[in-house]
Amino acid sequence: MAKIKPGKNASKKDVIITKASVLFRTKGFNAASMRELAEAVGVEAPSLYNHIGSKSELLQTICFKVANEFTTQLMETENKTCSSIGKIELIIRFHITMMLDEFDEVFVANHEWKHLQEPFLSNFLHQRRNYEKRLVGLLEEGIRNKELKNINPYVAVLTLLSAVRGLEFWQRHKKNISTKVLQDDMVTHLLKGIIK
Repeated sequence: MAKIKPGKNASKKDVIITKASVLFRTKGFNAASMRELAEAVGVEAPSLYNHIGSKSELLQTICFKVANEFTTQLMETENKTCSSIGKIELIIRFHITMMLDEFDEVFVANHEWKHLQEPFLSNFLHQRRNYEKRLVGLLEEGIRNKELKNINPYVAVLTLLSAVRGLEFWQRHKKNISTKVLQDDMVTHLLKGIIK
């Protein structure tokens, strides 16, 4: 029987999570089966359960891994001693990097979270709302400091997040654009609309 081969810096569970992310993105959580996941990993379905408890546990792991990465980055950014614009730029760049480097996981967290079971669903939604509130706080700080126009910060946050999420379409039609050019151009387009 085949064994799960861990990557250079990845455990066997990491390999399963990566393959599950691709499967959940392409088929959707409900339509994806553990048999298909086992096939993608290269093992028989029962051997997956040596590393994970259930399909629901995989979804929880993916969603909270992504949520925690965003929350950690936001916390680090909030503690930096740069301007509000500088902080907002760092957050935009981080979102773009996540969409490019961890696309499958971010896609699953953005679309399949609704299949989380309680109490995980409530916890995830709470973490997400708290993240958005803290982003609004960054924009409010920029408005108070006269770095940004007097705009509705909530609408600005929705616009920023929606714009970066639009990279889902770019991923489908990957054009020959470097990550740096993509980041620089998106930051320029998004910030020029709100800088005073």
